[in-house]
Amino acid sequence: MTTSNTGTGDVDAAVREELARLRDSIDNIDAAVVHMLAERFKCTQQVGHLKARHQLPPADPARESRQIDRLRRLAENAKLDPAFAEKFLNFIVAEVIRHHERIADETLNGSASAN
Repeated sequence: MTTSNTGTGDVDAAVREELARLRDSIDNIDAAVVHMLAERFKCTQQVGHLKARHQLPPADPARESRQIDRLRRLAENAKLDPAFAEKFLNFIVAEVIRHHERIADETLNGSASAN
């Protein structure tokens, strides 16, 4: 994301500098989040291959429930809305399950396609 000064032309230079500093921090955090998600998905891909080799189901509702409870507690402790944290985790888990289903299908059918 690019920092924009649109709409800040009449704002004091010190305020613009503080805004730019904060936006730079946000950009750095966003980059870290993307890299952390990439690492997480590398691990979940390995889980998907392990599950497929051993014919385990792509989803694990009991683990997902424990993870939601855990993430909600972490969010509360971090002063983050637990409902938001749960929605975020549900989004990630849905994508992981989709990957696991694809890996299982590829393993079963001998396909090597990468989507």
